[in-house]
Amino acid sequence: MFLMVLTMKNNKTELVVKSNRLNTAIQNLSLAEIRLIQLAIIDSREQNKGLSSDTPLRINAMRYAEVFEVSKQTAYEALIDAEANLFERRFTFMDERDLKVKSRWISQATYIDGEGAIEVIFTPAVVNEITRIDGIEQFFTKYTLEQTAQLKSLYAVRLYELLIQWREARKTQLFELETFREQLGLGVNDYKRMSDFKRRVLESSIKEINEKTDIKVSYTQEKKGTTIVGFKFVVREKSKPKTGQVAESRDVDNGDLFTIDGLSDKQLWRISRHKEFISTYSDLARGDAGKNWTAYSDFIVGEIKKDASKFSKKRPIREYLDGNEADYDFSR
Repeated sequence: MFLMVLTMKNNKTELVVKSNRLNTAIQNLSLAEIRLIQLAIIDSREQNKGLSSDTPLRINAMRYAEVFEVSKQTAYEALIDAEANLFERRFTFMDERDLKVKSRWISQATYIDGEGAIEVIFTPAVVNEITRIDGIEQFFTKYTLEQTAQLKSLYAVRLYELLIQWREARKTQLFELETFREQLGLGVNDYKRMSDFKRRVLESSIKEINEKTDIKVSYTQEKKGTTIVGFKFVVREKSKPKTGQVAESRDVDNGDLFTIDGLSDKQLWRISRHKEFISTYSDLARGDAGKNWTAYSDFIVGEIKKDASKFSKKRPIREYLDGNEADYDFSR
């Protein structure tokens, strides 16, 4: 099984459920096409349509516009574009025998001129899995539609989908570079230079995810010699404010969330001695704080309390608590 969908009452909280295998499939959908597939997956189960050649699934421009908060004109254009191109889109996944399978998403697309609607029919490969809801929980990736509805970048949506299945584990395995690029929908000649890939795809997507979704993401790069061969990610769920409390403070410039709520002075002091933290922020210390390590830590703790957003270059402050003892310098 590789696809299952559940629905909830509010169209923004409808639950998209994919198997990990489909979720990590190599694909090349546009942002509008990903959004239409999300709606089609949800609506096909809710309406029991689009599951055979006799019952095409109808998606109206108004539904698209409401869910993704775009103009009617943008929604109409998305449907027209889908009718022209979605039929040609393919994805690749590995089946139970570990064999590579190639499939289209839909076998039919019809744009209904004058009504602002499109009708689609899923391919048998997709239909067979939508109708089989007997999978094992841990093999599926779930997220509510509202988490990606606000994302404006195709790469941010795909990165969110790829990372959300690691929400419980918190840390991912290695995303090997070439496969990772294909999973994001990049062509061979797209952002070939690593600096462009990191700036235009990876880091911009992480920034948008951190600002607009329910998770916070950071990454490290893996090298073979001097060549980057892939990336690993840390995935954290954002804490939900308790009743009557103000939500976490937001750094408006980078969109990430930084908070010291619940962190003791002892924990902040420990953070100040994380080697990566020291290499990133030690230049902030001046005078006595720059000469004495105890004074340095006291200074940093005070600065974090004043404005945690200053410590936002690489990752959320809390993550510096998760290191091994070898990651800290307590000797000075």
